[in-house]
Amino acid sequence: MKRVLYFDCFSGISGDMALGALLDAGLPLAELTRALGSLALGDGHVHATKVLRTGVSATKFSVHEHSHDHASTHSHEHPAPGTLHGTQHEVPSTQHEHHAPGSRHLSHHHPHRSLPEIFRLIEQAALSVSARDRAKAMFQRLAEAEAAIHQMPVDRVHLHEVGALDSIIDIVGVVFAMEWMGAERIVCSPLNVGGGMVQSAHGLFPVPAPATVKLLGSTPIYSGAVQKELVTPTGALIASTYASAFGPIPAMTIERIGYGAGDRDDPTTPNVLRVLIGREAEQSSGERVTVIECEIDDMNPQIFGHVMDKLYAAGALEVFYVPVQMKKNRPGTLLTVVASPEQRTQMTDIIFRETTTIGLRHVDVDRECLERRFVTVQTPVGAVRMKIASRLGQVMNAAPEFEDCAALAAGAGLSVKEVQALAVQAYRAAAGTCP
Repeated sequence: MKRVLYFDCFSGISGDMALGALLDAGLPLAELTRALGSLALGDGHVHATKVLRTGVSATKFSVHEHSHDHASTHSHEHPAPGTLHGTQHEVPSTQHEHHAPGSRHLSHHHPHRSLPEIFRLIEQAALSVSARDRAKAMFQRLAEAEAAIHQMPVDRVHLHEVGALDSIIDIVGVVFAMEWMGAERIVCSPLNVGGGMVQSAHGLFPVPAPATVKLLGSTPIYSGAVQKELVTPTGALIASTYASAFGPIPAMTIERIGYGAGDRDDPTTPNVLRVLIGREAEQSSGERVTVIECEIDDMNPQIFGHVMDKLYAAGALEVFYVPVQMKKNRPGTLLTVVASPEQRTQMTDIIFRETTTIGLRHVDVDRECLERRFVTVQTPVGAVRMKIASRLGQVMNAAPEFEDCAALAAGAGLSVKEVQALAVQAYRAAAGTCP
């Protein structure tokens, strides 16, 4: 069974919230500190502190930066630090990515690292080759998003996020943490982005901010009751990079739970990111299918057979008609099509093109089927294929194929039901179920 990690972003996501949640779920701070220290970021400390957010215990990850002239802390908590060891040069620091749930407010007086400089730092980091490639790809995406927004080449972008100490730590730290967790499948909830306006280095913007929107792409989002920025650019980058699917919690057995705290303590909603880690739950033999339906009361009955043939030829799993009584007491026909979700558009096109309906409905449902296979049995009048349906190795049904029985019956001068009985008898004898 695959190891699954689920990001529950009911209160948004930011880089430090993600690291806090992963630390809360079991990532050793010492291991994280070792990986970050190899970046040679300068003289600083990372902290992991237990805090309460609306009564929920969570881990607050923060960075304390020691510069020559400016000391800035990303948290007002007082934890035992894990020191970042590196070269003793001035540590760059900038305004972090807006004032989001996990945002840190840094001094604005330090220079920023360029993208090539960050790539060189990552190459020297104590990360696996795949982790270094992932971290560089994430910084590249962040730079490209800013370049697109400001209409300039990537190599000319001076990012407020990319060169900042806390953003480097957030992104590289999350890459290390996710590899340490070893999840084979990562799923994320739709993102609560918040609302209102946010102040950035370029002015006042509506939430979500331009860089966040660009990085989110097709990620599903919504705006909840909290009208503040809840998803930062780094948070959007993490979710859109790692999640292979967005939706509700998948079927899983939970082994670890982690809560990563943001800076604010909201009075009504815990300002935390929740991470669930476990194993995929064993699934039945069910599959997801789409059911498409419409009622028709004004079509030439001769067309119904043609429509059914078209739908089956296109790959429909089931097509059937049911007589119904419609509006104004008119008799009509209910058309039902069962198909794979990927075929919904194709089936819809056929229905609209070939019938007179002007509307239809569809819903995805679970379907469970018995396992099916064919065996051939020998009867006194010839060979008949038997369809065997089983579940968990136990035979539930064995039925002779009608077409085989009909062809043999015509040649032997017997009724179809007589040939069917011969086939069933032959199957039971071969299976050892009768003397």
